[in-house]
Amino acid sequence: MTAMHPIVAKVTDRIIKRSSESRQAYLNMIDRAREAGVNRPSLSCGNLAHGFAASGDDKTAIRGGKALNIGIITAYNDMLSAHQPYGRYPEQIKIFAREKGATAQVAGGVPAMCDGVTQGQDSMELSLFSRDVIAMSAAVGLSHGMFEGALMLGLCDKIVPGLVIGALRFGHLPTIFIPAGPMPSGLANREKQRIRQLYAEGKVGREELLEAESASYHGAGTCTFYGTANSNQMMMEMMGLHMPGASFTNPGSKLRSELTRSAVHRMTEISWEKDGERNGDYRPIGRCIDEKAIVNAIVGLLATGGSTNHVLHIPAMARAAGINVNWDDIDELSSTVPMLARVYPNGAGDVNYFAAAGGMPFIIRELVDAGLAHDDILTVYGDGLRAGAKEPMMRDDVLHWDEAPENSGDDSILRGVDNPFSADGGMRLVKGNLGRATFKNSAVAQDRWTIEAPAAIFDNQHDVVDAFKAGQLERDVVVVVRFQGPCANGMPELHKLTTPLGVLQERGFRVALVTDGRMSGASGKVPAAIHVSPEAASGGPLSKLRDGDMVRVCAKHGILEALVADDIWDARDNAPMPAPHDTANMGTGREIFEMMRRFSDEAEKGGSAMLNVAGL
Repeated sequence: MTAMHPIVAKVTDRIIKRSSESRQAYLNMIDRAREAGVNRPSLSCGNLAHGFAASGDDKTAIRGGKALNIGIITAYNDMLSAHQPYGRYPEQIKIFAREKGATAQVAGGVPAMCDGVTQGQDSMELSLFSRDVIAMSAAVGLSHGMFEGALMLGLCDKIVPGLVIGALRFGHLPTIFIPAGPMPSGLANREKQRIRQLYAEGKVGREELLEAESASYHGAGTCTFYGTANSNQMMMEMMGLHMPGASFTNPGSKLRSELTRSAVHRMTEISWEKDGERNGDYRPIGRCIDEKAIVNAIVGLLATGGSTNHVLHIPAMARAAGINVNWDDIDELSSTVPMLARVYPNGAGDVNYFAAAGGMPFIIRELVDAGLAHDDILTVYGDGLRAGAKEPMMRDDVLHWDEAPENSGDDSILRGVDNPFSADGGMRLVKGNLGRATFKNSAVAQDRWTIEAPAAIFDNQHDVVDAFKAGQLERDVVVVVRFQGPCANGMPELHKLTTPLGVLQERGFRVALVTDGRMSGASGKVPAAIHVSPEAASGGPLSKLRDGDMVRVCAKHGILEALVADDIWDARDNAPMPAPHDTANMGTGREIFEMMRRFSDEAEKGGSAMLNVAGL
């Protein structure tokens, strides 16, 4: 076995020590749930009859209580491209389950909100909190005690983290995540970005912009850029919760279907009981996701240049398993983990090109063999993470797994540990008198890792766009957008800023963004200190900042500070939260999320009201 890299080992040991009490309490809880919790044998006749009344061909098997019954939690809807393929999965899963003498039922559905549809709209203020709703919805579905295993059907931004959190509260159940894959590649990403910038400058019209967007997002599957959705799939593989190499096979193919079948069949092998006897290969999700698996998720995120949204989601998922992770852990790992992939927006090729070059099997093999990822985790498929470094293939109409390719198929997209794109993972913690924030430097040119310029302060992204159009930002500037955190308005993504700030940078200005909001994996080439914590609405220091204050943002030295004399800074009052956040007048459903805004914790803990109130 390869020795672990000393920094990875150090951070892992620190997390284990920090989490010892909460992790043990969690493990005790799931053990009690398995031994004495709500399950089919303990249901009354009336309870059980309700549970199988409409189960058709499977009624006898479910009633008899001898066959494994699998609960399906699905994020299906046919409005969103990523989740549309899931429509027929339940009926396929039921057939695959019967092949192994098992049964399956849809336990429940969860919402699947798309930031790509809601970006720039008021409804984006529901986005982060939809993760809590998804977790609670999954818990409702699994609460009936009818199931001995669970399959999770979900892909995108908040959906997978929400499903993980919900599943972990039923951590005694073996659980496998089943992806549906990315859409085939459409319009080249750089061309799409070019049209967006031309539109922002008024050089092309809405029809040209819509045509470019439609050519990019053109079919079923996840968006092909490497944002939060595809980073989710990477993390599931790095934690061993997918079947090997399952992430990036396109929807509708025979291979995609066979990967789903393999997941269902595998579920029958890892349940609590097998053939009426206790199973020696029992693999509950609460044991699969341990401190080492969480570190693997972080390492994978850094090695592939994944979405910054996961510095919120990883701590939240970890908490649900009794594990305490913070941004210092991520920052220290980032100093060690080399960047092995450049996928758009960090590079030119999308996730389909990444997969064709070797994809996740290549990444897993490289990281494990270099001692940068933990092999000794409990995966759903086999003996350690390294067993997942395999590429699924169809030969003679049968699914086979081949070893990961020895060499990258395209070293402009994917490289080995001995020839990385950079020596570190490209995600930095910046901190100072303005708080703590994330800076994704992997997509930013090194000559822009440090920006020092006067602040221009805004309370929403729409005012930034208006100021850009009016020519008021044609200068070196640090654009500060505050009152965008979880307690203020639910922490929406500020995608509308990407294009105008990119235009300003291309015009030669020194530009940066500082915000307590989110920018996702699509934050791009403009320096950005995001998720500033504590947030302005909670009295965080961004609320003391004033227009014209000099601000220094430096990824190289980890600095986020206002260059204001201490006595002047300390004497300032906090700016009040702007009036539009009046609950009674919000509309678009935002008012019914007031409880979540009021009780949400800080971004570094995951920005969750549910976990905060639960004391996790």
